[in-house]
Amino acid sequence: MNESAAQSTFSLADWWITPWTMFFLFLLPLLMLMRFGKTYPSGRSIVLTSIVVANGIVILWVDWWWMVVSITSAVLALIATVDLLTIPSTKGIQVKRQMARVASLGNSHPAELIIDSRVQPNLLHRYAQRVLRGLFVGKVGVRAKLRLAEDASDGLKVEPAVHEIDLLDSKRIAVHHHITPHRRGAFELEYAYAELSSLFGLWCHQHEFRSRSTLHVYPDIKQIGKYALLARTNRLTQIGVRRTRKAGQDNDFERLRDYSQDDNYKHIDWRSTARRQKLTVRQFQTDQSQRVIFMLDCGRMMTNEYNGLSLLDYALNSVLMLSYVALDQGDSVGVVSFSDQVHTFVPPASGRRQMNRILHAGFDQFPQLKQSRFDEAFLYLSKHCRRRSLVVLVTNVIDQVNGDQIKNYMRNLIGCHLPLLVLLRDHRIFQAADNPAPDPRVLYRSAAAADLLVWRNQVIRQMKTNGSLALDVFPEEMTTPLVNQYLEVKARHLL
Repeated sequence: MNESAAQSTFSLADWWITPWTMFFLFLLPLLMLMRFGKTYPSGRSIVLTSIVVANGIVILWVDWWWMVVSITSAVLALIATVDLLTIPSTKGIQVKRQMARVASLGNSHPAELIIDSRVQPNLLHRYAQRVLRGLFVGKVGVRAKLRLAEDASDGLKVEPAVHEIDLLDSKRIAVHHHITPHRRGAFELEYAYAELSSLFGLWCHQHEFRSRSTLHVYPDIKQIGKYALLARTNRLTQIGVRRTRKAGQDNDFERLRDYSQDDNYKHIDWRSTARRQKLTVRQFQTDQSQRVIFMLDCGRMMTNEYNGLSLLDYALNSVLMLSYVALDQGDSVGVVSFSDQVHTFVPPASGRRQMNRILHAGFDQFPQLKQSRFDEAFLYLSKHCRRRSLVVLVTNVIDQVNGDQIKNYMRNLIGCHLPLLVLLRDHRIFQAADNPAPDPRVLYRSAAAADLLVWRNQVIRQMKTNGSLALDVFPEEMTTPLVNQYLEVKARHLL
């Protein structure tokens, strides 16, 4: 009876001493540490563990080698355990982000992370540091390293991506980097991601420092500054803007303003100049204030891309450019963006602040895979814009149903408004139509593309026959024809 109990006890002990049992007993606390403590073994510890495991193969040929492996494993486990306790605490570390809230698409945006470390490494860390410095006579510095990364979501590129910071001293440190946005919209930067290394570098602790910031990425408005510079120096023909001859002459006095370098000296008001002791010129209004309303289609037909930008991105850039030109001419500008419903509406107004309203209303609008409801958009326009205006509809059509809807709604505007239809071309359709091949599949595709282009041309001609204005342009070439069309409307007094 006693012998059978002893045998069962011995067999149970043998089951506990198996290599797989020891492996799981070692792996279980490591998994718990990774799961709940967010602490992981570094590459250095993995390399050391691999060396110990590789040395264990020698046991197949040398029986007594298991003692060397056991001692080496115990020493490595002891060092790893001690090193684990040297990870500094994150309770006294604060990270704050400082940057401007507004950025331009594609431009570098400076930002900085400020690390305020009010905590010193723990006692074990200090003691180990003193010991090692004594052994190596100060040649080896022992430091607690912090690797910090920015919260870079999709559409943002951060350079440099990672900062390495020394947290041994209690100091206030600021690290600088640049954020380059490649997509419009509002970005929420929630955290700054950090990784704290242990004293010997065998462990790394990951932590998220909450530092919430908002970044609004607007379209690149460099073209507006370029236009303003060329307008002041009377060189708009360099960007394709034609000089339109005005019908008649309007010399109605508008206001007095300070003289600028490009003003005509004939317009200087000498009496006001003598009274103010400052050069003053008379400004004349060339026409009465008019209204321009943009209708931006944000539906599925504007999702096509060219050179990394969607058709809506190109349309928005051209709308901003023409808005600046119209506001500079003293006109009122408004915007309606829609897809299956009306998303934003900026009531027509004039002045410099209107440009900011248009920018803020359109920077976070993206094309959606939804069928555009032109009936809802034009009904909204009829309710909120009753005064005669130049209505510019920017969209894209490739099917008969949408084409007929647009023609009917634009025809209904004639008499109340002056409609202008802007159709954006798809490069793929033009390339397919211009490159036929003997292959039947390529030939059929080219024939279908050519038939679609013929139909689009018929839509444009019918619109012009009905009394509407129409443009059929490539998206990247849209700005100049649109500005020229607006200036021609102003010169011919079509409104």
